[in-house]
Amino acid sequence: MSLKFTEVAANSFNPNWSQMIERIKPIYTKENDIRTDFERDYTRILHSLAYRRLKHKTQVFFNTHNDHICTRIEHVNHVESVSYTIAKHLGLNVELTRAISTAHDLGHAPFGHDGESVIKKLSSEYLKEEFWHEKNGLHFVDDVEMLEDNNRCKHNMNLTYAVRDGIISHCGEVDENSIFPRKEQIDLVLFEKPGIYQPFTWEGCVVKVSDKISYIGRDIEDAIRLKFIGDKELKVFYEIAKKYNHETLNTTRLMHELIIDLCENSSIENGLKFSQDSLHMMDEIKDFNYQYIYRSERFKYFKKFSSLVLNSIFEELLCIYDG
Repeated sequence: MSLKFTEVAANSFNPNWSQMIERIKPIYTKENDIRTDFERDYTRILHSLAYRRLKHKTQVFFNTHNDHICTRIEHVNHVESVSYTIAKHLGLNVELTRAISTAHDLGHAPFGHDGESVIKKLSSEYLKEEFWHEKNGLHFVDDVEMLEDNNRCKHNMNLTYAVRDGIISHCGEVDENSIFPRKEQIDLVLFEKPGIYQPFTWEGCVVKVSDKISYIGRDIEDAIRLKFIGDKELKVFYEIAKKYNHETLNTTRLMHELIIDLCENSSIENGLKFSQDSLHMMDEIKDFNYQYIYRSERFKYFKKFSSLVLNSIFEELLCIYDG
């Protein structure tokens, strides 16, 4: 175990510690509570209704009757596992990565990114605002989700700054290497689009990278299980594996290779970094997923279905509001 990031971990000796654990308002206390601030955030997230709803939300494939197809809540657990392994090895705060990972997709739309596209259009037309799930996740924990205190009075989740920041800054769609946390604490309303700022903590950066590590392999596994892709497409995938000296790749092997590579190549000086081979392999696999899965013609009816459902619900709610 290298522990080479220990000196910059989100712990009490960090010069930014008071900013990291800052809350919008003081939180009520419980007698003899043995949890740290980030542990408390984690359990608050775990008991929220938004977290429970993730078990019915689509990751990529809408298949509600198949227990073996990844849902959003399972993806969140994958990210928590990957980020824990990386953070523990590097000497970072695993309590913070756990909290951010568990909360990072609380604002995700129904029907995955296809549903997000529908809501994005509605938001732009009717609210003149851009919708993106990272921003919506922060909105949920700050303004929507309620938890009871000791007196059964309900309050918003009131999470620490480091966790809230990790939620809104977790976008990993930009293909980048050598990720460093930003140096300054900023008002999170300044996030005007996904990925505009890096996370405030190294732990937030770990979650951002872990998000991508977690989905690229599992999405292929689900596509194979559902016979969404077959031998023709898998031949292309295995050619990518052979190009990078892997006889075969599956979800666990791919996660393992990327986790180990990231841990070996990262440093405080160079940032969270993959080797060039692993970075190129990951980008090629991601391109494979987009070509043969996410943008497949076979998704056209699902796109129509998700659009019909969400637009119908919106129209009904709009009638009630106007009435």
